[in-house]
Amino acid sequence: MTDISSQKLVIPALGGLYARATPLFETLLRVVVGGFLMPHGAQKLFGLFGGGGIPGTAAFFSQLGLEPSVPLAILAGCGEFFGGLFLAIGFLTRPAAVVTSVLLAVAILSVHIDKGFFMAGGGFEYAVLWFFGTLYFVFRGGNAYSVDAKLGRAF
Repeated sequence: MTDISSQKLVIPALGGLYARATPLFETLLRVVVGGFLMPHGAQKLFGLFGGGGIPGTAAFFSQLGLEPSVPLAILAGCGEFFGGLFLAIGFLTRPAAVVTSVLLAVAILSVHIDKGFFMAGGGFEYAVLWFFGTLYFVFRGGNAYSVDAKLGRAF
């Protein structure tokens, strides 16, 4: 991450604002990305929000040729739900981001890629956006406003 103080800003007076706001907005991004993944995991694991639960997810995975479908449905649901939770609170941030990035990559390649670009038709744009959102935290990790920071540990 480039330090704001090392950049030549067009409006130098904004440097202080950028330096103070960046950690807050980075935290907000982490919370939103992780928080938005959790309902997808809840659909897969618990059948909430119109999801099929483990049986429905496993059946869908079987249709895609993802086998063994039941263990994969459990792993995907746990990865989205708990990976999203951990990402949102900044606990084990990088490992959680790796798990969610892998899940999103699988979703892109197995579900969305053949449906074109636009999400309205089931395309890959939405999943790719979230993939890069999670991938950012693979490399960045949590920040000062994370459980990792409070524990004094980061991967």
